[in-house]
Amino acid sequence: MSQSVVVGSGPDAVEFANAAPLSFIVGPCVIESREHVLRIAESIRSVLGAYVFKASFDKANRSSVHSYRGPGLQEGLAILGEVRKSGIPVLTDIHGPEQAEIAAEYVDILQIPAFLCRQTDLLVEAGKTGRAVNIKKGQFVSPADFGNAAEKVASTGNQNIILTERGSSFGYNNLVVDMRGLQTMAATGYPVVLDATHSVQLPGASGTSSGGQPEFIEPLSRAATATGIAGLFIEVHEAPERALSDGANALRLDLLAGLAKRLRAVDSLVKSRDF
Repeated sequence: MSQSVVVGSGPDAVEFANAAPLSFIVGPCVIESREHVLRIAESIRSVLGAYVFKASFDKANRSSVHSYRGPGLQEGLAILGEVRKSGIPVLTDIHGPEQAEIAAEYVDILQIPAFLCRQTDLLVEAGKTGRAVNIKKGQFVSPADFGNAAEKVASTGNQNIILTERGSSFGYNNLVVDMRGLQTMAATGYPVVLDATHSVQLPGASGTSSGGQPEFIEPLSRAATATGIAGLFIEVHEAPERALSDGANALRLDLLAGLAKRLRAVDSLVKSRDF
């Protein structure tokens, strides 16, 4: 079994398949404003061409109760719907089974947060919508066990499933990516993505927020791309120091073009017949 997940249409269509050219899921961590989302979505398209835009309408697992969470379900989905109407495929997180059907009206990919990847009702309801489902691997789940989460979505008859690695807990306030795990996950047949920015997060390391090591985004991305994965998930912001969520591990937007060019070169090499 080797699955391909295609979202969007025409020149903006994006395919996720481990043997296909590398695809990208890119955007800010959270919706900061309508104007910011529309502006940054077009900026990313001008750099990458076809890609999937991501942003959360609610960050339900912030470190502190005082942290900014986003505009909420209705306002946030309306903003994401505008991005989708421009032709760009859209991904967003859902946090409860009751959100699945509502969000599916506005986005192309429903994302299951890492902390919720074992929540059966959430996975099943996401699968029932027929939308593509991107499941983030929990920091507490081994790559070999992650196929169980995919089976819950597939039990609905929905095979449009993407599996995303975002690091495993390694002691306190640290994550590590085991590159062997990408191949283990790919053995399920589903497209595999590396979340390159959350993988360099230092969870809770700043007390009321998470820290990060963005200098390792490119090395991890290059290493993962060299294993032959389907895509990369990268959170970007034009000024990470001002981002309202996860700025400490975000990629500065003006670095995206160069990074994508280098990653596509690696991907083209490892997937070529002569390699």
